[in-house]
Amino acid sequence: MSFKEEFFTYLSEFGEYEKRSMFGGMGVFIDGAMYAIITNKSLFLRGGEVLDERLCQLGCAKFKHIKRSTTAIVNYYDITPLFSESRNLSNELIEHSIQIARQDKVEKAADKNKRIRDLPNMRLTLERMVKKAGVKDVTSFMELGASEVFCKVRQVHGQDLDIKLLWMFAGAVQGCHWTLLNDDQKSGLLSAVS
Repeated sequence: MSFKEEFFTYLSEFGEYEKRSMFGGMGVFIDGAMYAIITNKSLFLRGGEVLDERLCQLGCAKFKHIKRSTTAIVNYYDITPLFSESRNLSNELIEHSIQIARQDKVEKAADKNKRIRDLPNMRLTLERMVKKAGVKDVTSFMELGASEVFCKVRQVHGQDLDIKLLWMFAGAVQGCHWTLLNDDQKSGLLSAVS
């Protein structure tokens, strides 16, 4: 059995997986979430959260994909020596990596499927207003923040917008009804748009 085949056999213990050619090796996916890269000589595990720090402390080097003119360093760590030394430690690291990969996939899918009108205080007419101002999705809305979104909407729809709209955007960003904003929050928002 080749080195590569040994890794694939080992990873089958963690559930049914798919594999695809990635970064000059084979990407290993479980439930559509990539958690490992297998090359001819090494097993690289996806990091994330506290797992990055742990893999670094264990002396695991990051995966480097060398292209013609550039080198890409991705968040996958070589656990080959650990695999040889301790199967229990490898099992634990792989399970943690799979958990992170699945969680990231779920979070990304949730953001993609969420619409601006689904946020607190928002409705279809406000979503259309915001989109017309160039804020296309929830991710952009959250990254810009209430003040910036309000300014963009004001540029497109005129200066005489009701200030309540600013409070509604702020509540949407914070995940609460706009009436729950306190006076300090409101004055901070007002100074940001003045």
